Amino acid sequence: MEWNGTLVLGLGGYVEIEKYRYVYLMFFMALYVVILCCNCVIICVIWIHRNLHEPMYIFIASLSLNSLVFSTAIYPKLIVDVLSQRQSVSYTGCLVQTFFFYSLASSDLMLLSAMAYDRYVSICRPLQYATIMGMTTVRLFLALAWFWSTCHLLVAIIIQSKQKICHFNLDGIFCNTTMIKIHCTTPMYLSVWTLFSLINIGLIPVLFILFTYIKIFIVIYHSHGEVRKKAVDMCLPHLIVLITFSCLVFFDIAIGLLESVLPKTVRLIMSLQIVVYSPLFNPIIYGLKMKEIWKPIKRLFCCNYD
Repeated sequence: MEWNGTLVLGLGGYVEIEKYRYVYLMFFMALYVVILCCNCVIICVIWIHRNLHEPMYIFIASLSLNSLVFSTAIYPKLIVDVLSQRQSVSYTGCLVQTFFFYSLASSDLMLLSAMAYDRYVSICRPLQYATIMGMTTVRLFLALAWFWSTCHLLVAIIIQSKQKICHFNLDGIFCNTTMIKIHCTTPMYLSVWTLFSLINIGLIPVLFILFTYIKIFIVIYHSHGEVRKKAVDMCLPHLIVLITFSCLVFFDIAIGLLESVLPKTVRLIMSLQIVVYSPLFNPIIYGLKMKEIWKPIKRLFCCNYD
């Protein structure tokens, strides 16, 4: 479809939007506000308190910053869509949203890899922690997380933008893997670049996380009670976030591969989980589970806190 010379794609992922329009609206608006507030609190607490200017907390603040950008790339468009008579998105806007969706997701995975390495050094090589995890190392991890992921996705989006379009409807509420199927063909060089990118910003970080946690679990297994408890407390929030992130990746892949056989309601629920869990639960998990973050948050909101 074209509207005023702009190529437009239809979004067909909503269920009975005419009937539940204002339910969708209140749901998206409430979620967006809560996500902004939770992540801003985490970032501000880490920024203000100098005792939190350590690698692990810098990575947590970076995850929250990613969540803010991710949510802003998704939720305002969802709110506009549910208020519109026709749910649609320009092709250019869809490419931009896809870029932010996957570049920030891969950036999150890189940050989780950095956090896994930080836990590994802290538990397995504590005497060398200050030397290994200096600010130079932190800056290197942040640069890899943001720029390495961005470069891979930018090339893929540029290649994709040159492809001919044969289908003008997406079976979703935002632009993700469902966008691949609108093109008439997928050239070999795009498939090769996609595979190359998946290895660099997907498989390698996952293998790196598995390696570090195998090392950590070996050390924990051979440790005594108090040391083991401290190590588990340090790793538990990160493991919860990792498991949640893995589930969301599975949902996104499943939607892309099985959208033709999945009921529309199931696709909608899975899509909502993708854009809710990570940006909303990450700051809650780290805020509640990490005492160093929870104490200043509690002091901020509870005047009688000792």
